[in-house]
Amino acid sequence: MENTEQYTQKKPVSQSIDFYKIFRVFFSRWYWIAGTVIIALCGAWLYLWYTPPIYQTGASLKLEESSPSSMGSGSQTPMQNYSYTDKIQAESFTIRSNEVIMNAVKTLDYKVSYYLKGRIRTPTELYPKIPFIIEIIKQDSVNFSRSLYEITAVDDKHFELSSEENKQKTTYAYDQQINAGNMIFRIKDKVPSNGVYQFKFNSKEDFIGRAMGGLNIGEAARFTNVMSLSQTDGNAVFAADILNAIMKEYVKYDVIQRRRSARQTVDFIDNQLGFINTEAGKSGSNLANYKTQNRMVDMTSSTTMTVGKLSDFEKQKTELNIKQLGIRQLEEQINNNRSKVEIGLDLEGDISNGLGILVGQLNTLLANREIKLNQFNAESQPVKQIDQQIANVKANIKSSIQGMRSRNEQTIRYIDNQIAGVNQSISTIPVKEQNFVKLQTNFEVNNKVRSFLSEKKLEAQMNAAAIVPGASIVNPAYPSYFSISPDSRKIYSTAIFFGLAAGFGLILLVRFLNPYIYDKETVEGLTHTPIIGVIRKFPDYIDQDSRQALSISKPKSVFAESVRSVRTNLSFLASHKKSKTICITSEISGEGKSFVTVNLASTLALIEKKVILIAADLRKSKLHKAFGSDNKKGLSTLLSEQHTLEEVLVHDEMHHIDFIPSGPVPPNPSELLHTDAMKKLLDKLSPIYDYILVDTAPVGLVSDAIPLIRKSDVNLFVIRSGVSQQRAAAIPERLSREYGLSNLAIILNAFGDDALYSNYYTTDYSRGGGNSTYYYSDYSGYSGSGYYEDENRKWWMFWKKK
Repeated sequence: MENTEQYTQKKPVSQSIDFYKIFRVFFSRWYWIAGTVIIALCGAWLYLWYTPPIYQTGASLKLEESSPSSMGSGSQTPMQNYSYTDKIQAESFTIRSNEVIMNAVKTLDYKVSYYLKGRIRTPTELYPKIPFIIEIIKQDSVNFSRSLYEITAVDDKHFELSSEENKQKTTYAYDQQINAGNMIFRIKDKVPSNGVYQFKFNSKEDFIGRAMGGLNIGEAARFTNVMSLSQTDGNAVFAADILNAIMKEYVKYDVIQRRRSARQTVDFIDNQLGFINTEAGKSGSNLANYKTQNRMVDMTSSTTMTVGKLSDFEKQKTELNIKQLGIRQLEEQINNNRSKVEIGLDLEGDISNGLGILVGQLNTLLANREIKLNQFNAESQPVKQIDQQIANVKANIKSSIQGMRSRNEQTIRYIDNQIAGVNQSISTIPVKEQNFVKLQTNFEVNNKVRSFLSEKKLEAQMNAAAIVPGASIVNPAYPSYFSISPDSRKIYSTAIFFGLAAGFGLILLVRFLNPYIYDKETVEGLTHTPIIGVIRKFPDYIDQDSRQALSISKPKSVFAESVRSVRTNLSFLASHKKSKTICITSEISGEGKSFVTVNLASTLALIEKKVILIAADLRKSKLHKAFGSDNKKGLSTLLSEQHTLEEVLVHDEMHHIDFIPSGPVPPNPSELLHTDAMKKLLDKLSPIYDYILVDTAPVGLVSDAIPLIRKSDVNLFVIRSGVSQQRAAAIPERLSREYGLSNLAIILNAFGDDALYSNYYTTDYSRGGGNSTYYYSDYSGYSGSGYYEDENRKWWMFWKKK
């Protein structure tokens, strides 16, 4: 038959975003989102249950602005702007030093750690509680077993002991010596029977990492000299104890470091005094013996003045030698790359303001370099820049030290010249008196030097005693039993966020991976071929014979009404034809073309149309089951002239439908449908029936349906929601283009109104765009209207009267 119905070219579909549809997409799977949130919350709960809490305690130290040694140290001067931030950074490295931390650990009871074993969680540290006393009899200072021991009470006299290294439990008696891992110990008192206890032996070094890892230091507030310290640890009491111990040891360490230069000066003076006392004793004895032997009573006034000058010069020279010692100590600190440079008390009053500023800059740069090393490696550009600055400042300091040494040595040479001049003047007097003067001079010089050194020693000792700590404890640390980690509120909030994100992401992922067609908007967006109807999903179970569809068990259902909508639109297709040949096909098997064919035949018969249904799928037809036919004869035997039309025609008197089954599967189904016999059959049936419905094979799998499609008045292409892939929507348009057809239309079958896969846009019919050739509805959104038997009434409408 010729295709006389021509359709105009459709404009591209006009679609707009529908935010309500977007909401329905996510709301349709609210239980997915709820499930992921619940799973995330359960995971958060398990994390909180298994993760031991972390506690934090805080304290504060006040750095003194000045001390008796600060002026001599050169680090700051009263007129210089004081940078508390730099000082706090510099002192933080001192607090973190191994020496301070080690001394702090020594003050704690660190040798044995006790734990209470939990059934699920990790063991709980019992510090500072001691559930039972362990006496260490012998222990190697370094190499001893650090294994975790597990102990359980057996009775009042015995207990069981095992370790990580030796899992086998061994029974011991209380006070029995236990030899394990280069050590001997014993359990002195009864182990509590209310749980399983664990313990391990420690060294001081084992706590350094724990203490330093939880220690944080910073400014308490900007532009203040108060340092804020905090300690985090899994044991609240240990955190407070170790922080207090660190602060106390830092204060002690600071005093020791400040008194170091004074001690060095006192040691130097003690060495000098020992020698001077010996020399003074000898010179006194020699002078007395000489006076007795030569019967000399006294010197002249000029000789006495000469002796006085000589002793004064020797005293000045001794003082300059002491200062020379301080210069060497300062130079050694610079050359040895110390982390903090201090200027000794022996140089007090001789350091220029410029050198003091340079030393302060050097200490700041050294502190900044330590900070950078925590962020970058030693070869990085930021560290190299600081190294260059340190080298420049050190060069300036060395230049200043060299100038100071040169001035000091120049003064010593001047004093030596003066001493040489006095000695030359002594050489002009008589020999007997000259010898007496030398002895007298030597005696007085030794006495004056001894007196000077004694004064300097007393002064150094007084300065050392006057030194106060550079910091004082403002607020000590106290245990805080409110854990800072894990933060349950934050973790639960994060779990809810990730649960929501996972739920929404799962929905988006399912939609993204979905290759199937679910709604009419998807079809309209993929093809210009018109849609003549959307058939709803059948409300009941469909058996393999599809007999429920043939009988239309629920004529007032949404499903039945959707089929009637297709029937209505069929009347507009090939409307000039008195008898219409309708070919029904699909892309693949299982998309419901036979089901749609049966439904259309039933609805057409209900309006007293004379309908014949031809099962033209000669390979895999199931239509005969709906009519109860045995399929031993049918279209295949009719086209091969084995039977006549009257022999193969089946009359269904109940539904007023005639039916031609497919018959046995022939060896050449495609060739049979291409024969003139098929064309003659359609021509013969056309005057008799109003509608000839031809159920064909899927065009995506075989080419059997092509000759029938070209001969039909109307071609219906079935797309099944949730089964047909998106590529199926392009097939009708391709068939129209390849074979010059204009009578193709699409039926969306088994529409279930699943919002998850629906598109987020809506077709704009008001503009006449897209596939709006025929009016049709997907009958969604009308639940509760009271028109359909199978509508889903909302729970809030059950109270209404029927």
